[in-house]
Amino acid sequence: MTSLNESAPDTPELDVPELGALAAARIAVEVLFDGGVRHVVVSPGSRSAPMAYALAEASAAGRMDLLVRIDERCAGFTALGLALSTGSPAAVLTTSGTAVGNLMPAVMEANHAAVPLIVLSADRPDELRGTGANQTTIQPDLFGEQVRFAADIPAGSNPQRAIQTGLSAATGAFPDLPPGPVQLNLAFRDPLVPGPEEGLPEPVERQRYRVGAEPLVMNLPPAPEDLPERRTVVLAGHDAGPVAEAFARAHNLPLLAEPSSNSRFGPNAVGPYRLLLEHFGPGSAQPIERVVLFGRPTLSRPVAALLARADVESALYQPVPVAWYEPGRRTELPLENLTDLAEFAGRGTSSWLDTWLLAGSAAQHSLDQVLSAEAAATGPSVAALVWKHSRGQLLLGSSNGIRDVDLAGLPAHDPAATVYANRGLAGIDGTISTATGIALGGRQATTVLLGDVTFLHDAGGLLLGAGEEQPDLRIVVLNDSGGAIFSLLEHGGVEEGGRYGDAVERLFGTPHAVDIAALAAAYGVGHSLVSTTAGLAEALGRPVRGRAIVEVRTDRRSLRQLHARIREAVSAAVEGVLSGQ
Repeated sequence: MTSLNESAPDTPELDVPELGALAAARIAVEVLFDGGVRHVVVSPGSRSAPMAYALAEASAAGRMDLLVRIDERCAGFTALGLALSTGSPAAVLTTSGTAVGNLMPAVMEANHAAVPLIVLSADRPDELRGTGANQTTIQPDLFGEQVRFAADIPAGSNPQRAIQTGLSAATGAFPDLPPGPVQLNLAFRDPLVPGPEEGLPEPVERQRYRVGAEPLVMNLPPAPEDLPERRTVVLAGHDAGPVAEAFARAHNLPLLAEPSSNSRFGPNAVGPYRLLLEHFGPGSAQPIERVVLFGRPTLSRPVAALLARADVESALYQPVPVAWYEPGRRTELPLENLTDLAEFAGRGTSSWLDTWLLAGSAAQHSLDQVLSAEAAATGPSVAALVWKHSRGQLLLGSSNGIRDVDLAGLPAHDPAATVYANRGLAGIDGTISTATGIALGGRQATTVLLGDVTFLHDAGGLLLGAGEEQPDLRIVVLNDSGGAIFSLLEHGGVEEGGRYGDAVERLFGTPHAVDIAALAAAYGVGHSLVSTTAGLAEALGRPVRGRAIVEVRTDRRSLRQLHARIREAVSAAVEGVLSGQ
């Protein structure tokens, strides 16, 4: 990814007196405020103290919202969630040393997901670098190509220009450069604390405005009659937005939408589409001719196989620069406007769309029958209920959770929740912290669905210090005592064959016996345990007030067989529909 990494001048301009640490920090905070930053997540430390005091002054004046997190990785993902839900740049402040390195996972996700994350890394002055001074390492350009801009701001210099450039880079103000993270490395020289005559201003309550993050619906004019009729499908990947649904509806085309596309709704949406793709292959009666892609496809191999087919032409709607691929590295034809996209896609015949909708309905019915025959809760049944009941904001964790929703989540007529997912790099780290940031930034009830391994990976994200704002956050944990996704991949076949003994279970299943109820109690978070879909439906029907964990116990040992039964039932139902066409 192209970036603007550069260093600020090594020395202050001539005849300009050196700024004290707190004076420079106050300028930095003022510039951040002017650039739209309203949320800063602070991890405590000594070298970052000037920024912390300046931010405390801005918070007391009602200009900034400060959140404090002792774990820098949690802080980074919390800031990421704030930026996602508000659409504005959010900052995270750390002291020097390993504290900065803990931000790397959040920075990497922000890079590939084009999220305006501002890293404020405090540093030692130049005279202490390379001397073995405590907590001193090479921080400038630490994040390399992962950031859009990096500035090393010397102690005593005015940080205004570097921060303004960083904010422009973070928010996508430069041509051909998508939004993304930036690093502002701020060196400070002693003294790092305010003088004895200084103090906080009289507290002023900050007037907060909730960002409008309701799910969106768009309308486009019907496709012109003179467009050619084509067997085209609209594929909506992550962050496609409501334009994908509107385009499919206007062109009479089937819509195959991932859950985090925010397009998975409307009359043209097909639920378990990934199980239908093989029925519209090159040897079928109605093979797919073209694909129109919105957003980033990330979830399934059948979709990847469709996009790789030599007999299928594909185009990508790309009105602005994106961060998730390098130009020239994908096969889709990039198109910048909907007019060109319409000419490529053509319009669907009523029989083309009806075939998909009938097949999708039959597939959904057979899938629901298989799931309802299971007495205990399963991954797909849990996902279907969470998708059905979620309102406000929904975050889907990586691994099986989001894929289960993609399989079993029934598209509604209208969108019910704004959906988020860390699909930049699809890591499981920082999910609870990201959800917390989303909930606090969006200021509405938020649900997060995640597996037990993902939950445990960010258990520290449950820690909120005394006096910190509590989000309205429901955490649904699908607890099958390990990593279930690997059983659905090739590793499941290796395990069934018995050739590697218990190695697959130990190395990929990562079994555990963690008491999630005790963990919740330790962090002061409410907890309830369910094991059936009826119990889960009851829990999901309660209003979201504060933080609560809903733990759903399931058994992953039979998951591979369950998915095999689903595939068989869906295939039979779809074949029955298509043979009658």
